[in-house]
Amino acid sequence: MAVQSGLGEPRGPWFVSPDLDRYGPDPVEGHGMPVATRATRWRRALVFALAVVALSTVSGALAGGYVASQGGKPGAPAASAAAPIPPDLVTAAGKVVPGVVSVLVDAGNGSTATGSGFAVDNLQHIITNDHIVARGNGSAVVVETPDGRRMPAVVVGHDPNSDIAVLKVPPEAHLNPLALAKPGATRVGEPVLAVGSPLGLAGTVTAGIVSALDRPVRLGTSRHTAVQTDASINPGNSGGPLVNARGEVVGVNTAIATLDGSGSIGIGFAIPIDQAQQVADGIIGKGG
Repeated sequence: MAVQSGLGEPRGPWFVSPDLDRYGPDPVEGHGMPVATRATRWRRALVFALAVVALSTVSGALAGGYVASQGGKPGAPAASAAAPIPPDLVTAAGKVVPGVVSVLVDAGNGSTATGSGFAVDNLQHIITNDHIVARGNGSAVVVETPDGRRMPAVVVGHDPNSDIAVLKVPPEAHLNPLALAKPGATRVGEPVLAVGSPLGLAGTVTAGIVSALDRPVRLGTSRHTAVQTDASINPGNSGGPLVNARGEVVGVNTAIATLDGSGSIGIGFAIPIDQAQQVADGIIGKGG
């Protein structure tokens, strides 16, 4: 059975900003913070969480009493089980999903490295992450289109330092190229969608906000500045687009920060699209 491995592995503390790793490596557990300090912070976090639960319980009871008191009155607001979905995000998802593909690479030993990618022009060039393509060690790359078709992809070129690779599929793929956000247009706090194939689930869309810009992170042995987001990013999302409410790509999803090897904890990183576009244009110019 194929092993899903989209983000390489759900990689851990080395993706956290160096600015946050104030304590240096821990020879005992290797998580960059003394055990005693972590324990103290966990106790504080637990106390805070209990306080939040208590506050939520009280506020929920008060809100419930108010809603009950309004029941049956003309013009009373209708109770809603969930917040409404902003229509601009629905429109953005509709624009983006047709241009996003799943990337599958034979990683050997019966396993398949999976990731995502997106079309950037009418020539059917696709941007993805180098660490996905690199898992194949030169083996064939297959792309699955949004309508479920599978076709071979040519690796036009790749750049390990920026973690960007460019693929090309046949014209009959008919992928919709995605619009790219203008440099400097992305703002902290604006809503974004992460689109891709986490755990092989093609066409998955998750929502969040831009948490930070120009976040210094360590990706492997290199340091980069990234767009930080709390949109859920999991193995298989790598190489997929992070898009704004206008359906414009603001970054290429590439990594997550984890705790003790767990999955997404709401801290994900994307390569800024202006950097990715510059690298991709260079690759396409050299490779065709």
